[in-house]
Formats: sequence, structure tokens, C-alpha cells
Amino acid sequence: MQAPIHSTKAPAYRLGALMLLAAIAAIVTALGFEYIGGYSPCPLCLQQRYAYYAGIPATFVALVLISSGRPRLGGGVLALVALAFLANAGLGIYHAGAEWKFWPGPETCSGSLGRLGTGSGGLLKDLGNVRVARCDEAAWRLFGLSFAGWNVAISLLLFLTGVRGAIACLRRAA
Repeated sequence: MQAPIHSTKAPAYRLGALMLLAAIAAIVTALGFEYIGGYSPCPLCLQQRYAYYAGIPATFVALVLISSGRPRLGGGVLALVALAFLANAGLGIYHAGAEWKFWPGPETCSGSLGRLGTGSGGLLKDLGNVRVARCDEAAWRLFGLSFAGWNVAISLLLFLTGVRGAIACLRRAA
């Protein structure tokens, strides 16, 4: 175990902190589009959030390990998180390809009906207000990229940042 260092001076720690903040910003943005913007996520959108839900606390653990003088272990955690974001980018590519009709999306991706019939208007009125989120149709685009496309870009950046952080940890441990 190496002696703890001033964490803000360690390149590995700074890269891990950048990764953590970017991942938090990405998932908060996704949740904001859902809960504030009213964009219902499809099942593939929800699956793409798993990397963030697992990666954020794991990256925090990596930062604790790095700052406590365990760069090899912290780097290993960063490498695992980076791989999770690489896999997430692959899922996002699949999703974006389905939106662009390059290939079919999953047959089960027809959206969620939520809690029908629980409102004051009854089932028929609720059915009239249902917005089904489909995996093969982009609900929103910015600069030509859908939510899935932006997830690919962000996940690849998080992957690269995690790899750089893991390499910096290994250099420090050597």
C-alpha cells in the first residue's frame, strides 16, 4: 500500500472525478428529460441507464481507493467501470441503429402502459392519454443524435476517461 497523496494532484484521481461528475450529469439529464420534459423512456433506454447506476458508486469507490493509497485496486475498479461504459455504448449503438431502421429492434420493445385505470377518468380516458415509448423511433434529436446516440457518445467518452484513469493508476503504482 502506498502512502496517501493529496488527491487533487493525482492525475488518476482527477480523471476518476471527471468520470464521476460526467456520469452523474448524464444520468441526471436523462432523468430530467423523463420527469421534467415528459419523455417516457423505452425499455432499451432504461437498460442503458444500468451502466450509470452501477458505474457511479463504483467510480466513487475507486476514488476512495486511489486517495487512500491503493492506486492498483482503484485502477482496477476504474477499468471495470470503463468496460461497463464500453458495453453500454454497444447497447446504445444497437438502439440507435434500430431508430435509424438499420436493423429491427427487440420485439418486446413496445413501451409501458403505466398505471391505467387508476386515475379519476377511468380506463378509457387513460388509454387516450397514453404515450407509448417505442425503441425503434427516436423521441427527440439534437444535432442529428437521439437520446441513444448521445448515450453512445457519452459512454465512449466515459470509457476513454476510465481507461486513462486506470493507466494513470498503474503508472502511479509502479
